[in-house]
Amino acid sequence: MPRNTPHHWSQQVAETSNALDLEYGVFSWNDPRKIALSLKQSAENSQRRKAEPFASAMSMLNFYINRAGKHLSVQQRGVLEKAKNELRELYGKPRIQP
Repeated sequence: MPRNTPHHWSQQVAETSNALDLEYGVFSWNDPRKIALSLKQSAENSQRRKAEPFASAMSMLNFYINRAGKHLSVQQRGVLEKAKNELRELYGKPRIQP
């Protein structure tokens, strides 16, 4: 692999695709509401997104959860799953019951 190529394809997707410009460390925070608010702000301010803000924010959250896979702690996965419902609430979408 060339030196300037990201080690993981998911890193390249996040950096070069029509992804959102996220706050540093947003997915490591422990407050689901704060994560959702940050994603909402990023989605609404992004000039690179193709979809509506809600879809873009939710896609980025799901992308991270899926790519982190087994390396994501049970606790942090729970926080991120709760952030999905917080994001839904911020956009006036129905919450998903566990």
